[in-house]
Amino acid sequence: MIKQIIPLLLIFVGFSTNLNAQFGGFSHEVGIIAGPLAFQSDYGERHDFSTNAGNTGIGIGIIHYLNFSYKADCNCYTPETYFNDHFKLRSELSYNKTELQHFGQYVEGKPSLGKEQLKAMTGSTAVTNLGMQLEFFPWSIRDFTARTGSVGPFVSVGGQFSYYNAEVSSALGPLGTPLTTFPKYLTPTDGRPYGFSSESGTVWSVVSSVGTRYKLAPLSDLMVDLRFQYFFSNWVDGLNPNPEIYKENKANDWLVWFNVGYIYYLQ
Repeated sequence: MIKQIIPLLLIFVGFSTNLNAQFGGFSHEVGIIAGPLAFQSDYGERHDFSTNAGNTGIGIGIIHYLNFSYKADCNCYTPETYFNDHFKLRSELSYNKTELQHFGQYVEGKPSLGKEQLKAMTGSTAVTNLGMQLEFFPWSIRDFTARTGSVGPFVSVGGQFSYYNAEVSSALGPLGTPLTTFPKYLTPTDGRPYGFSSESGTVWSVVSSVGTRYKLAPLSDLMVDLRFQYFFSNWVDGLNPNPEIYKENKANDWLVWFNVGYIYYLQ
């Protein structure tokens, strides 16, 4: 995993440096974020509370903002326009990992081979993300920056490129036989011999967030952020039952991440 993270980190640093070179007239902010997430996948029962509460993980990240309302080179405000006073560009490198297992009615109740197979199946997925979001602040960024204790809500949308590493196993033994594997995962899917796969890969995703900042001090903010991330693949969790047969599993993987962050204004 480290071998894959380091190149992404170098890309992130290089991209931030390029932003600084191209948009040196604007100011910059850096920060860290961390918090719990719920991974929605082919593990467990859809709309089941135990699934949503059980398949959770943790995420961390570093973030960079391009602040259009202020010019670092002259220590002054930029010309006042609606865009400069209500938008920021956010770039991010983040990492999250989730342990996965089956929950819900299909593993509860009277014992059966199928239920034992599902209960014995576990997995995990680790995802490294690199991407950008455009954040919109409905209230004035200048007014927020000028007052300690002020609040600045925002919404955002953007895209990310992700590297994932999925692992799937069973306590009953190697997967791929009728004795260890639930029937729906023995069906060929998407060119693979089974509906499960322990593999690494890359995928694009779309992200959208809603959150707010709190002005701690002239050069620092506290941020809370609730994010939705939708992957353009159904293999991020390592499971993908044939969607032509198993209609309940046709949705791609996605997650919800609540994070808290600290942001510092560079001068």
